[in-house]
Order: sequence, then structure tokens, then C-alpha cells
Amino acid sequence: MQGTFWALVPPVVAIVLALITREVYSSLFIGIIVGGLFYSGFSFEGTMNHIFSEGLIAALSDPYNVGIIIFLVFLGIIVALMNNAGGSAAFGKWASTHIKTRVGAQLATILLGCLIFVDDYFNCLTVGSVMRPVTDRHKVSRAKLAYLIDATAAPVCIIAPISSWAAAVSGFAPEGTNGLMLFISAIPYNYYAILTIIMMVGLTIANADYGPMALHEKNAMNGDIFTVKSVQAGADEKPVGKGKVIDLVLPVIILIVACVIGMIYSGGFFEGESFVDAFANSDASVGLVLGSFTALVLTIIFYVVRRVLPFKGCMDCITMGFNGMVPAICILALAWTLKEMTDSLGAKEFIAGVVEQSAGSLLNFLPAIVFLIACLMAFATGTSWGTFGILIPICLNVFPIEKSDPLGIICVSACMAGAVCGDHCSPISDTTIMSSAGARCDHIAHVSTQLPYAVTAAAVSFVTYIAAGFIYNPAISLAIGIVVMVAAIVIIHCVKKPGKETEAGKAG
Repeated sequence: MQGTFWALVPPVVAIVLALITREVYSSLFIGIIVGGLFYSGFSFEGTMNHIFSEGLIAALSDPYNVGIIIFLVFLGIIVALMNNAGGSAAFGKWASTHIKTRVGAQLATILLGCLIFVDDYFNCLTVGSVMRPVTDRHKVSRAKLAYLIDATAAPVCIIAPISSWAAAVSGFAPEGTNGLMLFISAIPYNYYAILTIIMMVGLTIANADYGPMALHEKNAMNGDIFTVKSVQAGADEKPVGKGKVIDLVLPVIILIVACVIGMIYSGGFFEGESFVDAFANSDASVGLVLGSFTALVLTIIFYVVRRVLPFKGCMDCITMGFNGMVPAICILALAWTLKEMTDSLGAKEFIAGVVEQSAGSLLNFLPAIVFLIACLMAFATGTSWGTFGILIPICLNVFPIEKSDPLGIICVSACMAGAVCGDHCSPISDTTIMSSAGARCDHIAHVSTQLPYAVTAAAVSFVTYIAAGFIYNPAISLAIGIVVMVAAIVIIHCVKKPGKETEAGKAG
């Protein structure tokens, strides 16, 4: 089963079970068990050792993963501080006087998501905590909020030169290649990210929701913003302090600045590296931990000095913030363990072989093929960055970067776009998990409502990459993609049939 299609069976089992049962913990664990059985040749002892010693324990002892967990805990505490101090409530009241409509609330969420482009985790949790009171007030469903967060997390980061994603892609570039310049060159061809943002804004302005999302939005307008209750639904605490808007805005600004400084510090900026090189060489895990801890300390000092929240109240937020992150951390730990299973079964080698075999034929269709393979791989493994690490070097080996032939750049961009697409569709993706946590939305409800939108954007992007393989002009290919996207949305909107309301929705 090593290095064959069987390597992708464990994550497929987990994903199918999650979508059928709507229960993510057991589904992920069953997928992990399947991977352990395959690896050990169905030996009980070998399976147990592989699942725990080489799987769960290895995943949770990985320095990068530990850094992400610590970052999430610090971020959860900061969110709890802002809520308890009354900053989030004050912002909600302020926003209610400036944002008058449901469309305005959604557009404000999109704008904030685009402004926080440093890191997708940071984006998901910050935008969620800031915008939840506003979208709740305007009866926007939590599923729609989770989609808006998710669609402005990875898609924005993957086209922002100053982001942890740019640093990751730069790190995956082969030796001798300027990774950051490669990333910037690929931005105009990142059709999935661009089309997703255009689609999101268009759907919001036209109020053209379809699929399961239409039901969630209909119920929200009738008073039920959840439709499917979330374990995190009641996690918001009533504010203790009487904070002002500055008590939310300033911590968020401090967090952004501190995280950027933390990332360039981890890349050697203060040891003489240029800003660009430091960001390209940064360790996102370390940088985000340093930045979030600094922001946490400064936020506590700010609240205590202003007497918005007493010191004891600040300390109470530590356990509150940690508890709020427990569901997301549990899912992440299981998702990382499942990735260990697929890696041990040789999923990377299998995917690499498929890509290299397809490179010799259908040359002009290769960007579309790479996009599709990246989608499937990211969907099955739940990781965008892992997909980058496998496919980008392969693409650059097949097509060295040449100004006269941009096919290599297009294929690299197709790889990044496909990875983001698969990440969006996958219930075991860390970004999808963080979006659910940020919106405090049921995780499977978020996946099922977002899936039709992601699939629509993927289908249009696939057509656009076919055009790009022949045209080699990013503007013309994008124009074709936008026309196809508009036509697809109009057709879907004309034939959509929302489901029945929930009892809560009727009662509302």
C-alpha cells in the first residue's frame, strides 16, 4: 500500500464519514485507525504504536505544531479579554450606528478580512471575534459568517506578498530561485483566490445565496442564526467592564504589528537581513507566538491602567480563552495525526508520480491538471502548505522559470490556487477549522454550506486555467473567468430551491 492510491484512503474515509455523520472527532479518529492498519499490515501492536507513538505524539511534539497551538491559546485569551472588557460590545454598538443593513455587515466583514492579511489563523479568529456581534445584530447566519471569514483568509494571504503564506511558498522554492519574486510573479495567475473574492462580494451584494447556505440565511432572517447548534455557540461571555471601541481596536492593531515584528524577527531582520528576506525566511509559528504573547501582555497592561478590567478579571480570561480554543485544538491535533498517517503511507510520492507522468502530454492543459491535482491532494490531506511543498518543486523541475515561457509560473500559481481550493473544501483543513472556531459555527455546517461555493469557484478556475495554458495573458484569462463566474451564478440563482426552515427559524 506504500506510495499507491491506498495512501489517500484514510483521509477520504475521514472526510466521507464527517460529511455523513456530521461528527468530526470520531470521523477523524477512524481515518487515523485505517491509516495505522494499512501501515502496520493490520497488526494490532503495530497499529497502536503507529497511531500514538508515530502519529499523535509525533504531531503534538512537532515544534511548529506546538507553536501554532500556543498561538491559538494566546489569541483565544486576547479575544476573551476584549469580550470581557466590553470592547467587542462597544464596537458592536458603534457599528450598529454606521452599518445599517445585512449587506453592509457582510461587506464590512469582507473588508476587515482583506485588511488582516498577515496570517490565515490570525485572520480567522480576529475577524470572527470582531464581527460576530455585528453580523448577529443584522441576522447574518453563523454559517455565512464562517464562509466570509474562510474566503478572506487563505485567498487573501495567498495573494499578499507580506504574509506567512508568502514566506511558506518562498521556502518551498528550489535553491537558486528567489522565492518571494516567484510568489509575486504568480499572483496575477492565482485565479481561484481572485475569483473567490469576486464571487463572495457578488453573492453578498446580489443576495444570491444558494445550496445549504440559502437555508441558513433564510433561518437567520427569521431569528435562528445557527440552524445547526454549535458546541461553541454559547461561549461568548457577558462583558464585565464598560469598554469603548478603542478597547477592541487598539489590541487588534497591537496584535497585527507585533505579529509582523515577530515574524521578521524570526527571519533574522534584527541580525542584518532585509525586510523582504526576513519575511521570506521567517518561521510563522515562532513569529506568531512572539507577536501574540507581546500583544497579550500589552493588552492586559492597557486594560489595567485604564481600569477597564481589574487584574483578577484579566487572569480569569486565561482559562476562558483556553477553553474557547479546546474544540479547535482537538480537531487540529487529530487532523495533524491523520496527515502523519498519509505521509507514512507515501501519499507524497504517489502524487509526485502522477504529476510527473502527466507532464509529458497535454502540455497546454497542464496548468488545469496541476490545479485539479492540487485540489484533490489538499482536500485529502487537509493541508495547503504540504501541497505546496510537494508540487511546487515538481512544477519548477518540469518547467524552469523563463521570461519567454511563463508556463512554469502559471503551473506554480495553479498549484497554490488548487491547494487553497482543496483546503476550502476539506473538513480536516486547519484553516476551515479555524474559520468555524472564529465564527463559533458548527464545523460540519460550515463545511457543507461552503462546499457548493468552493466547488463553483473551482469549476470556473479550472476553465480559466485551461484558457491560461493557451493564452499566457493573465488579464484576458481572468476576464474569461469572470464572465464564466457571472454566468454560473446567474444560472444557479435562477434555479436554486432553498430547503425547509428549521423549527427555530419558524419560531423566530
